[in-house]
Amino acid sequence: MDTRFLVASDLDRTLIYSNRALALEMPDRLAPRLLAVEVHDGRALSFMTEEAARMLVELTGLATFVPATTRTRAQYERVHLPGPTPGWLPEYAICANGGHLLVNGVPDEDWQAEVRTRLDASCAPLAEVVEHLALTADPEWTHKRRVAEDLFAYLVVERAELPEGWLAELTGWAEERGWTVSLQGRKVYAVPAPLSKSAALAEVERRTGAATVLSAGDSLLDSELLLAADHGWRPGHGELAETGWTAPGVTALDRIGVSAGEEIVRQILARVRAGASVRV
Repeated sequence: MDTRFLVASDLDRTLIYSNRALALEMPDRLAPRLLAVEVHDGRALSFMTEEAARMLVELTGLATFVPATTRTRAQYERVHLPGPTPGWLPEYAICANGGHLLVNGVPDEDWQAEVRTRLDASCAPLAEVVEHLALTADPEWTHKRRVAEDLFAYLVVERAELPEGWLAELTGWAEERGWTVSLQGRKVYAVPAPLSKSAALAEVERRTGAATVLSAGDSLLDSELLLAADHGWRPGHGELAETGWTAPGVTALDRIGVSAGEEIVRQILARVRAGASVRV
């Protein structure tokens, strides 16, 4: 493995896809073969194409690959990505939007302490945000309220029934208190601004000494991850695509759904192959 390449990718709706997010818009007979990469309560929940899986195996053998997700540790541990060896685990993984840095599957306590220090110093407490969500999110269109890892909060909502202006009002209220709001599918996240995937990625970059960083993501919470890399990719769906977000050094793909995930892996792998061949 060439440790000079560091590749960080969001999971849901970037690398892996639920049934709801697959967007298989071709005739059934032309649909790609899929590989289940997440099982929960005996049900396959998330998929990638077999071709994406094959390319990811090659990529993980060429570069340090870092899953970077807003999922909790327990949710992340349900995902089994294909890798170079049976039972492979990424050496580094970012969970809870940067709140946890896993090293060979084990939370790094020094990083957790650093995150807690940053949060205590620069944003409103979680309890204040949880209380505000309880007061402003109507049970008529709110299915679940959750607190993740004692770090951030999210709601599962009926997206079509969100009142006009509610999300913008929540976003403004949160920003005044050092928090960020993101709508991803049916989930509304409220996350402390200092809690970021990019901060955790910078720590991995420091530890590995990587010279080139590549990244991919689809949501507002991934924007810093994309900006922190030498080059980034976003699919043609998701929060960033819906708002037309792009930036220098970020490739905005037209493809959507699981085929976008395959294209992201293909383009990252091509970039890593090209860089590796230059140094041979």
